[in-house]
Amino acid sequence: MGGRTKKAARMRMFLSIMLCLGVFPAFGNTLLLDDALRATYTACVGIDEELADLKQMAGINTAITSVGAAAGVGATVVGVVKVGKDQKAEELEKILEEIRELSKSQSEMTEAEISTFMSEFNLAYNTAIASEEEVESELDKTTKQSKNLGNWRTGLMAGSTATNLAGAIIAGTNQVKGDLESQINACKDSVENLRNAIMQARMDGTDISEAQSIVDACGDFEYSDLSKINTRGKGAVISAGVGTATGLVGTVTSAMANTDTTRNDNSEAGKKKEKNLNTASNVLAGTTTAASVTATVFNATQIKAIKQVAEVASKCTGVLK
Repeated sequence: MGGRTKKAARMRMFLSIMLCLGVFPAFGNTLLLDDALRATYTACVGIDEELADLKQMAGINTAITSVGAAAGVGATVVGVVKVGKDQKAEELEKILEEIRELSKSQSEMTEAEISTFMSEFNLAYNTAIASEEEVESELDKTTKQSKNLGNWRTGLMAGSTATNLAGAIIAGTNQVKGDLESQINACKDSVENLRNAIMQARMDGTDISEAQSIVDACGDFEYSDLSKINTRGKGAVISAGVGTATGLVGTVTSAMANTDTTRNDNSEAGKKKEKNLNTASNVLAGTTTAASVTATVFNATQIKAIKQVAEVASKCTGVLK
């Protein structure tokens, strides 16, 4: 009788141990899944907000450098128009000088001689001027136009320089910094751990639907290339920096070319200096425009790179909430 009782007790103990061995792993895997879920929430929430700020600033910078490019184009066009005005003024100065020289050598001219004389000048210089007074009036008008165009070019160059400088500063700060990159990497790691926990929980028949939806949404971070964001941001910094440098030099050069001291120096050396300064200003305006356009392209492509990662972050945050 006593032997049967001991045998029954041992059987109950064996069954209890077997039951525990079946329950404890399942309970342990459930805890593992819950821990992995909490870790994923902690690591992945908030990434979308950081990326939204980057995207917004890239959009603002695109607009800023676009304005700089437009100002550069304007400066270039104005500079070209100014060259035409300067050439016309030079022709008028030659006409006026020759009229005055002829007047010195021939004190009186008949109306017929004056008419013939002016016709020859009109043919030679492609003008339609009937008297010395008209030459002076047209020269004054052309000189004022040239002066105004020079001032406009200087102002547009200064505007392009300012926008390029602002663009370089924004692009330099609008990149994926260590904190955000670390958070994204932590999110990737937590998703991988959650994926492993799901495999264990699935074998125990635990509900994994929530965890699986998180893995499906947040797992796409694995395919996100953060380097593109920073590479394009650095490209924008370099391009805007070039635009700032050339724009600054172009602004100073344009201002120098348009001073009264430079413009009123009618010696050969003075005229050559003025012409060289104007040519340099126009070339620098074109270079600044090209740099601004390049920076704008980099900013626009950075928006695209940020948007690709932001879409993943938004989808991930959506399931986490």
